[in-house]
Amino acid sequence: MRSWLAEFDVVCPRALPEALDLLAGEGSTPLAGATDLFVLMNAGHLKPTRFVSLHGVPELSEAARWDGDRYVMSALTSYTEARHDARVLSDLPLLALAAREVGALQIQNRGTWAGNIANASPAADGVPALLAYDATVQLSSTRGVREVALRDYFTGYKTSLKAPDELITRIFVPAPPRGARHYWRKVGTRKLQAISKVVAAGVLVLEGGVVTQASLSLGSVAPIPLRARHVEEAVIGRTPVNAVEPALAALDSDIKPIDDIRSTSDYRMRVARNLVRAWLS
Repeated sequence: MRSWLAEFDVVCPRALPEALDLLAGEGSTPLAGATDLFVLMNAGHLKPTRFVSLHGVPELSEAARWDGDRYVMSALTSYTEARHDARVLSDLPLLALAAREVGALQIQNRGTWAGNIANASPAADGVPALLAYDATVQLSSTRGVREVALRDYFTGYKTSLKAPDELITRIFVPAPPRGARHYWRKVGTRKLQAISKVVAAGVLVLEGGVVTQASLSLGSVAPIPLRARHVEEAVIGRTPVNAVEPALAALDSDIKPIDDIRSTSDYRMRVARNLVRAWLS
């Protein structure tokens, strides 16, 4: 362990206003699932901070619920909770598919969707599914509450619109129209417990065989998880089979894969192209 534990205090607020007051001070970090915590501490990459544990805050641990056709998650909603919701399985299946491939069962039980967003990793497994469903993030602070579309939330590698004193308090996920086609694929070294080389989540809505709504999100192929906007525009108004070539031509405008320890840019681009084909098949 390269980090010195004595440099990390933990405070446990019992109400949301108290938690937000603590986060308004400098040098505070919200603590939820903590599934990435010891990775960073072991590597010595975490600066000394005061952790604000969220587990004693009732407003942040409310069970996920449905508000009409919108699934509402709290700050502490875990992957497991979403996996076990019958309506999620039928109306938002990408959430269940993504949750099933996030680490081991211990990670799924402990890890949170809000934490996956807050980490702002380009390889986050849960974020592409949320992006494909046009999720919105609620950010709260002592200054007030605001909502941000997840597609606009990420500003760069490990950076976002969330201010240091803000906390992700809710995630709103609208269900697509009945009959929509849902697509999910994570490509990694192993089927489970592996960081993705490329991950894709997509939704297609067809009327008369023609695409009227399309969303495709990709991870591990750019500094941020993103919506492939040019690809989406290329498929609208076409049948899926006739949309393949225009979509592939548009893909270069959406992603810029890199070489790193997990894969190469060449491989990632080839895989991404295959996933676009599969989304439209």
